[in-house]
Amino acid sequence: MKYNPDNIFARLLREELPCRKVCEGPHYLAFHDLHPQAPVHVLVIPRGPYSNATVFHEQALSEEILGFYQGLADTIKFLSLKKGYRLISNTGPDANQEVSHFHVHILAGKPLGPLLAGVDSSC
Repeated sequence: MKYNPDNIFARLLREELPCRKVCEGPHYLAFHDLHPQAPVHVLVIPRGPYSNATVFHEQALSEEILGFYQGLADTIKFLSLKKGYRLISNTGPDANQEVSHFHVHILAGKPLGPLLAGVDSSC
């Protein structure tokens, strides 16, 4: 998936569109999802133009990677998710990635059930 500089997350980073910010730092922005799939549904995105997780991990500078994951940890801590949470990042068409900007979903606030319907998640 080629990076589209006009994707919705790039526009949020440029402040062309509003968002409900949760946390932010030099290497990340965390905000509430517009169409939540759980009581808590927050997205965390890097500030750089990385189309997916593979590109981010291959091309981002070490400080960007560290800053992004520290931001993810800080966001989780801020949200105080005492009963647990799920992290999801879709990469590519088979994973149904919809926006060409790397992002991680934080889902929480209720029992989320198995990751995939009909798949044994007891491994």
